[in-house]
Amino acid sequence: MRAALQRGILLVTLVVAALSLGPSFAHVLEAPPRLTTWSPELWREATVFNGQFTLFATIGAPMDVAAILLTGFFAWLIRRERPAARFATASAVLFAAALATWAVMVAPANAVLATWRPGPIPADFTAIRDRWETGHMAVTALKLAGFILLAFAAVIPDRRLSRL
Repeated sequence: MRAALQRGILLVTLVVAALSLGPSFAHVLEAPPRLTTWSPELWREATVFNGQFTLFATIGAPMDVAAILLTGFFAWLIRRERPAARFATASAVLFAAALATWAVMVAPANAVLATWRPGPIPADFTAIRDRWETGHMAVTALKLAGFILLAFAAVIPDRRLSRL
């Protein structure tokens, strides 16, 4: 029964971790035109004024927290399974680091973006945009590394889980 519970928790953890990574990866995929082609006015209109990323916060943020909690819980469940437990623990740490990176890099930029109003482009536009964009790229890199380590934890043979 314990092995079946571990497999179920692993499946849920993998799905939630993937759902956490997805929006972050989408930010990176969308970044090149925003950084190289879009005018400052278009970037501000799409990003700040027209809610392009509203669901990233309302759905993505709970997924980020859930990914941390679930990877940590999964690591605890398999704590005696070396090296899988180490990969799972490192995964939890990386998902937590991604959220911390968001708080340090992206949240301050979001706070400035919230003050912007229609009219002239703010003097600090490039610095704020670049902080916001690179912050999301850093978050994505950490989540991707965390997901890869979680996948390693999932595929490392475990004698008890392989009995199912």
